[in-house]
Amino acid sequence: MDATASRGASSSLPLHLIVDDTLALVSPLQQSFQRSQRLCFGDAAPGEFPLAANPSIVLHVLTSCNLEPEDLAHLEATCTFFRKPANFPPDFDLSMSELAALDMCQKRAIFKPMTAHERELFKQRCGGSWKLVLRFIMAGEACCRREKSQAIAGPGHSIAVTASGAVYTFGSNNSGQLGHGNLEEEWRPRVIRSLQGIRIIQAAAGAGRTMLVSDAGRVYAFGKDSFGEVEYGGQGSRVVTTPQMVESLKDIYVVQAAIGNFFTAVLSREGHVYTFSWGNDTRLGHQTEPNDVQPHLLTGALENIPVVQIAAGYCYLLALACQPTGMSVYSVGCGLGGKLGHGSRTDEKYPRLIEQFQNLNIQPVVVAAGAWHAAVVGKDGRVCTWGWGRYGCLGHGNEECESVPKVVEALSGVKAVHVATGDYTTFVVSDKGDVYSFGCGESSSLGHNTIIEGNNRHTNVLSPELVTSLKRVNERMVQISLTNSIYWNAHTFALTDSGKLYAFGAGDKGQLGTELVAQQSERGTPERVEIDLN
Repeated sequence: MDATASRGASSSLPLHLIVDDTLALVSPLQQSFQRSQRLCFGDAAPGEFPLAANPSIVLHVLTSCNLEPEDLAHLEATCTFFRKPANFPPDFDLSMSELAALDMCQKRAIFKPMTAHERELFKQRCGGSWKLVLRFIMAGEACCRREKSQAIAGPGHSIAVTASGAVYTFGSNNSGQLGHGNLEEEWRPRVIRSLQGIRIIQAAAGAGRTMLVSDAGRVYAFGKDSFGEVEYGGQGSRVVTTPQMVESLKDIYVVQAAIGNFFTAVLSREGHVYTFSWGNDTRLGHQTEPNDVQPHLLTGALENIPVVQIAAGYCYLLALACQPTGMSVYSVGCGLGGKLGHGSRTDEKYPRLIEQFQNLNIQPVVVAAGAWHAAVVGKDGRVCTWGWGRYGCLGHGNEECESVPKVVEALSGVKAVHVATGDYTTFVVSDKGDVYSFGCGESSSLGHNTIIEGNNRHTNVLSPELVTSLKRVNERMVQISLTNSIYWNAHTFALTDSGKLYAFGAGDKGQLGTELVAQQSERGTPERVEIDLN
């Protein structure tokens, strides 16, 4: 936290120097003795904090150490010093821990532009506490890598976003989805120059379509000119070859976009979910045309519950919600294969809470939606999967369907921090940076590079296996992205904490970022993409 006076609404809280009058009246030797006697609880009343003589320093320490909201809540619960009014601007009635949470919120890009009225509404939506607002913002940053480098493996094309917000694209470009102003394939990462001066914090890829979200909450789209176009279908006739701001979203501050089959969804900074082009009022609770470009608020249970992450699969949507009581997952849309997680294969018109996580005592922190199956990482590091288990993509050692989330027991010795799903494939990243994969082995997209004898078909993996080819890279992995498509041209990205990007899988359109040798259409082992995302 800055130790300077605060003048603007978004600047840090001021540092006040408050003198302890009782210590000022005695000699330095006596002061030293008294301080040594006060220890943690002081010599006057239980719960007194020794640094109460200068609370500004305490506030500075709380904010500069970037404590978790739970830590601030624990301080309030155990010490009266942290829960009584701190008498600091901008709100003299706030406690020390609430002020620390507010100061940390003010450092976030999505919070800075808010007016005082918007901030107050935001706080009430999150539960009435700045600690809960901070928890909401941090949860979104963690599960979406918001404002950090990221790589997106789309169906035939790829997107890489640097930590500074520059965007590189490469691969298939038949609909202008690379954003370079033409329809030519790119076999090497190429920066989108028309975005100069715009900082991108999140990206989404669909079949022939790309969406980008800026730090100002604007959405830019290019490729097929239809939000609800059927994957590889022919409903849209016009293509957009350079990023264009989505006018219908200009009044919504967007922090995430997700492209599914037949629809697109966006998430606002306040945690509202909007959808485009679902095309049927039995699916997402509203009637639209296939190429409708007007956002529709996702009604039902999530109207008054803030969402921190959305994930789109084949005709369904998952939402990770953040409530004062904890994290939860809601699902809506097509229920084929049990992918909605409610114990049946019934479609859901409105978002419905997946109750199984409460039964498993799991607090979800990351959610991933594959084409026909889904996965969640819990706060304790456990991984749950459910849906259609074809090719072993659920990791339970078989190909059975699971209509409710089930813990992947084979990962019981692994503390997971990230999960990614594709078309019958799943990847898990551990807290140590190791990567495990399972499911369909087509296109070498699992990274194991094992081939069934007698033909050129790759082995399916029914239980999680360590991706040793990434282990040999000798880098800590932080993100995996793989093609979430119903077609067999999948590829995979692995991003390291140092900003290096590795790719493997199908590369017939240049989506791996490097040219393959003659007659080669895929790569079984990871190879570095020549781009520094940091």
